[in-house]
Amino acid sequence: MGTNRRLWIVASLALASFGFRAAAMDRPFTEGPVSVVTSVRTLDGMTDDYMAWLAGPWKQLMEAEKKAGVVVDYRVFSATPRHPGEPDLYLVVAYKNFAAFDGLDAKLDPIMEKLVGPSQKANAEFAARGKMRTILGEQVIRELILK
Repeated sequence: MGTNRRLWIVASLALASFGFRAAAMDRPFTEGPVSVVTSVRTLDGMTDDYMAWLAGPWKQLMEAEKKAGVVVDYRVFSATPRHPGEPDLYLVVAYKNFAAFDGLDAKLDPIMEKLVGPSQKANAEFAARGKMRTILGEQVIRELILK
């Protein structure tokens, strides 16, 4: 095979490769906010108490985080579990992007200390909420915004 033909083949493959990369970059979506979804199962007879806590201290904390620019949004969803091992509530906290998680503790600690008090107090309150609900798990999801 001649040198000119090899150059032409290499150049063609390079251009084709660039075309594939450019097509891959032109995705039909953009990456949106990142949310942490916490699955919660309230214990029997404790749903109203837990909802009162969410409407009080938790909402106050979320609003402070939102005001500080740490959190974009937050929501609470109810669900109908099919069996006892499934959640009846989902707590969803949205962040601008994955970079929002960098140094998150350093951003949240002053807010927590101001609203809740020292970490020992916060830990005691966390343990007390265990009498109202069980955390079944957390999932991190990202919204994909269709173009």
